[in-house]
Amino acid sequence: MLAGIAYDPLLRVGIGPLQVSPHGVFIAIGVLVGARLALPAAGARGITADQFYDVLTRALFGALLGARVAYVINHLGDYLDDPLGILRLWEGGFSLLGGLAGAIAVGYPRLRREAIPFWRFMDAVVPGLALGIAVGRIGDLVIADHLGKPTDFVLGYVCPEVDTGSPCLAPVGGAVHQAALYDMIGAAAVFALLVWLGRRPRPEAVPTLVFAVGYGAVRLVEGFFRIDVTHGTGLNGSQWTALVVALAAAFGLVLARRGQPSSPSPPSEPSGELSAGRSADAARRYE
Repeated sequence: MLAGIAYDPLLRVGIGPLQVSPHGVFIAIGVLVGARLALPAAGARGITADQFYDVLTRALFGALLGARVAYVINHLGDYLDDPLGILRLWEGGFSLLGGLAGAIAVGYPRLRREAIPFWRFMDAVVPGLALGIAVGRIGDLVIADHLGKPTDFVLGYVCPEVDTGSPCLAPVGGAVHQAALYDMIGAAAVFALLVWLGRRPRPEAVPTLVFAVGYGAVRLVEGFFRIDVTHGTGLNGSQWTALVVALAAAFGLVLARRGQPSSPSPPSEPSGELSAGRSADAARRYE
């Protein structure tokens, strides 16, 4: 089959004196869409909006840090002669899986402080996370980023005469794999699976583990179509991470099938004087 997806990428959009990248815009939209979807799910599990956004704010900072650190580690050779290049964030270079790890690492202490069970919070978040990833990948497609190996696959991207978000390693008119498109489709499929699972109560941690297995498999397979550093192992850094996480999560699902209790219902609101006292405390806190 002949590849048939051809368009000129849109690398920048002028807004007055500013030049805005659609890549960053869709990442922001993905975060907003995912957070909006996760908020009601968190509330249904007894997590307040203030607690949710408090953890989310810290997790976003951790995601940015983790995404950059993971990318630099996987491409360390690119920075040996130019260490200051690590700080030039505007030049790009971020790892999605590294961002997820950073978000968890920075957000987890806040969960402990708020006495929110880790799995309960993650179960509320993962459907929105999968949807947010799918939406964010639209930005990669707009700028033609994450272009992979040459192909004649029907979903291949036909290399244009103009610049693309990442190098197009085929002659003009030739085609390459669109790793971002495969990732978007895979994340959307994981989102659909999580929505289906959410139609009835599941043991706590199961939605999170399903996300880890599903998206881990997506990243493992997708990586074979990318052009990335493999360090002689045949797998790139993201693939190794995805493989380890997916296998660990699959083992967790096996344990969950052996009778873990279902997610507890959120605690009911106390009545009487205790409820009134709590309301007064809340009013003082947020006045």
